[in-house]
Amino acid sequence: MATAPAAEFPLSPQVHWPVRITEVTAKSVKVRGLHDGNNVAIMVEYQDPTEDPDDAAALEFMVGDTKAHFAHGQPMFQVEGGPVNIWYWKNKDGKGVEMGAKGFGTLKPHSHQAVTAKGVYQGGTWKVVFSRPLQTEFAAEDTQIKPGDFTSIAFAVWDGKKLESGQPKEKGSEKAISSWWYFRADAPPDYSPYMYAVLAVGIALGFEMALVRRLKKGS
Repeated sequence: MATAPAAEFPLSPQVHWPVRITEVTAKSVKVRGLHDGNNVAIMVEYQDPTEDPDDAAALEFMVGDTKAHFAHGQPMFQVEGGPVNIWYWKNKDGKGVEMGAKGFGTLKPHSHQAVTAKGVYQGGTWKVVFSRPLQTEFAAEDTQIKPGDFTSIAFAVWDGKKLESGQPKEKGSEKAISSWWYFRADAPPDYSPYMYAVLAVGIALGFEMALVRRLKKGS
């Protein structure tokens, strides 16, 4: 995973919910992804000075053809509402949770769970890997990732460092987020031209060998 090419995306404080903060710890996130034709793995990497139980990260995807807003699919301005599919990880839980939303206050875990996630903290950096089958049987709730097609993706990060009040610095809607970005799982290489070339060479060699045998018999 670490050898896959990375793309870096800026993060900023969430401003759409009334409960918000003006400064966030993570200013950007580096993202890498791989798939094997059946499953996809996406790694997010970001800076955090301390490891805390409430540190968390999430991926968000549009579902279907609806152009949802990245703020949990909330209808606003000229953007129609959800649904959105969210893959969530928290350090103290040590697992992935798949959730859905169709606007503010509608976020809830799915009855089915196909996402796994694992985080590793080292040297002031979190690396969190999310994985899931490319496609699921719950197309109305889960994003369906088709190699070669573009999918909208957004990122969120929470710094769980405890304040003097005992509350995490970032929690709930107080978080670092991105807007939508395009994500594409590359389609497998098309080797058919090479296969046709190999087939043509094989046919030609077979014809040549047959011709040589006929000439030998004739002599």
